[in-house]
Amino acid sequence: MKKTFHTDRQNVFQHGRMIQKQLSPDFLDPAHEWRRIFAETWGTFLLVLVGAGSGVVAAKSAGAVTLGMQVVAPGLMVMVIIYFMGTVSGAHLNPAVTLAFAVRRNFPWRRVPGYVVAQISGGVAAVIFLCTLFGKVGALGATRPGCNVDNGTALAIEVVLTAGLVNTILGTASGARNIGTNGAIAVGGYIVLAGLWAAPISGASMNPVRSLAPDLVRGDLSTTWIYIVGPVIGALIGVAFEWILKGKPTCAGSIAAQGSLDIKNSAKPD
Repeated sequence: MKKTFHTDRQNVFQHGRMIQKQLSPDFLDPAHEWRRIFAETWGTFLLVLVGAGSGVVAAKSAGAVTLGMQVVAPGLMVMVIIYFMGTVSGAHLNPAVTLAFAVRRNFPWRRVPGYVVAQISGGVAAVIFLCTLFGKVGALGATRPGCNVDNGTALAIEVVLTAGLVNTILGTASGARNIGTNGAIAVGGYIVLAGLWAAPISGASMNPVRSLAPDLVRGDLSTTWIYIVGPVIGALIGVAFEWILKGKPTCAGSIAAQGSLDIKNSAKPD
C-alpha cells in the first residue's frame, strides 16, 4: 500500500516537472500575445452578441425567444468558444475570470490589463453591432435587477453565482481530475444552470463586461455597479475556496489559464 502511494506521488511529481519544462521558454513567448488578445476580443464579442442579443431579439420578435432560450444560449456559446480557442488565450471572456486566474497565480498580472481591454472592446463592439441593426430595443439586452428585487439582493446573487462560476473554472482547469477541455461542458452547463433559476432575480450576468457594454451604449449606468462589484467579490471568494479545496496552484492550471498555443507550436513538423 505504501509502495503504491509512493509510486503515485512520484508519477505526479514527474508529470509536474514535465509540464513545467514545457512552460519555458516558449510558453511565455510574447510573440503570440497579439493572437491571445485577438482571441479574447473575438470570443467576448461572440459571448456578448449572444447574451445581449437574445434579449434584443426577444423584444424585437415579441417573445419568440423565451427566457429559457436566453439563458441557455450564452452557456452554449461559452462552451463552443472554450473548445475552439481555449488553447490560444485560455478563453477567459470575463474580467472576473482573468482576475481570478491572476490572484490564483495561474496568470501573470502584467498581462491582465491587455486581456481586460480586449474583453471590454469585444463586448462594446457586439452591443454597437446590435444597436446598429435593431436600435435600442429590449434595453440592448442589459442585465438589471428583476421586478421587486432590490439592489442588495441582486448584488448578493451575483456574488454567489460568480463564486460558483470561478470555482467551476478553476476546478476544471487544475488538472486534478484530468478534465482538460471537457471543462467546457462543466463551465457552459454552470452558466445555463445559474441562468435558469437566477436570471429573473439579477440577470445572472457573472461578467462585468456582459453588463457594462449594454449600459455604456444605452447610456444608463445606474445599476452597473452591481455587475462589477458582485463578480469581483465573487471571483475573490471563488479563489479562496479553490485554495481550500485544492491547495497551491498547479502547472496544468497555468496552461489552462494562459493557453497552450506556444507548447503546441514548439513541436516542429518533420
